[in-house]
Amino acid sequence: MLWRKGRRSDNVVRSTGGGRGLRGRPMSIGGLIVMLILGWIFFKDPTALLGDGGTSQSGADAPQTSAPADDTQTEFVQRVLGSTEDVWSGVFQGLGGRYQPPRLVLFRGSVRTACGAASSAVGPFYCPGDRQVYLDVGFFDQMGSQLNASTADFARAYVIAHEVGHHVQNLLGVMRKVDQARARGAAMQGAEGLSVRQELQADCFAGVWANRAQRQLQWLQPGDIEAALDAASHIGDDTLQRRARGRVMPDSFTHGTSAQRVRWFRTGFAAGDIARCNTFAATML
Repeated sequence: MLWRKGRRSDNVVRSTGGGRGLRGRPMSIGGLIVMLILGWIFFKDPTALLGDGGTSQSGADAPQTSAPADDTQTEFVQRVLGSTEDVWSGVFQGLGGRYQPPRLVLFRGSVRTACGAASSAVGPFYCPGDRQVYLDVGFFDQMGSQLNASTADFARAYVIAHEVGHHVQNLLGVMRKVDQARARGAAMQGAEGLSVRQELQADCFAGVWANRAQRQLQWLQPGDIEAALDAASHIGDDTLQRRARGRVMPDSFTHGTSAQRVRWFRTGFAAGDIARCNTFAATML
C-alpha cells in the first residue's frame, strides 16, 4: 500500500492522560492479554469491561495534544484518516449533506472517554458520545501476536476504516435507530441480532472507503485487499470463540462470523456504494 499518497489529517491527536489500567491500577502483561482476548470475544462496551460506568459530558477527560508526524506509525494513521475524510466528504456531498470527520485519539495503556474509561485491551473503538475513534499505539503489534492477523499496511488501514464506519453510522442516524430498537426489546446479540448487523455494515462501509480511496489515490498494491480480508477473517465471532473456547456459540455473536465480515467488506469494495450496505434489511447475512 502506497499510503504516503494520502493526505495527512489534522484530526489525529495524542492522549497525554497516562497509561494506567483497570480502575486506575497498573495493568500487568498477563492481565492485558486476558482482557485483550475477552474484549475481542465478547466485544463489550469499554465501560462494561473496565468497570467504569461514568459518562463524561465533555468528551475525553485526558488532555490531548496534536499528534506529531515525526514517527512512521503516526504518519500512517494521519494519512489513512485523511483519506477517510476525503472519501466520506464526497459521499455525504452526494447525499446533499456535509461530513463531519471524527477525531482519532492515539493513546497508550488507557484513556478516558465520553463512554467511560478504556484500556488497550478492548482494541480500537468508536465512542459515539464524543464522536472520536480511539486507538492504542500498540494495537497493530497485537494484531499479529495475539490475533494471528495480518499486520500489513492495508490490514491496519481496514481497522481504522471500520471504526470510522461506525462514525458514519452515527452521522446517518443508524446508531440512534439501533438504540431505539434496543429500548423496544429487539435482540442485540445472536447471529441475526442488531449488533451483528451494525458491525457488518461498518465492515461494508470500510469496503466502500477502500473502493473510493483507490479511485482517488491508486495506492493499492498486489496482496493489499487479501491482507484486509485476512484481518477481517481473524476477528469473526466464530474464529475468536473457537480459539478461546474450542467451540462456537452463535447466540452470543455480536460482530458476525469471519465469512460474513469478509463478505460485507467485499460487498462494499465491489460496489463503492453505501446503498449496498443495508445489512439491516438483508435476509441472509
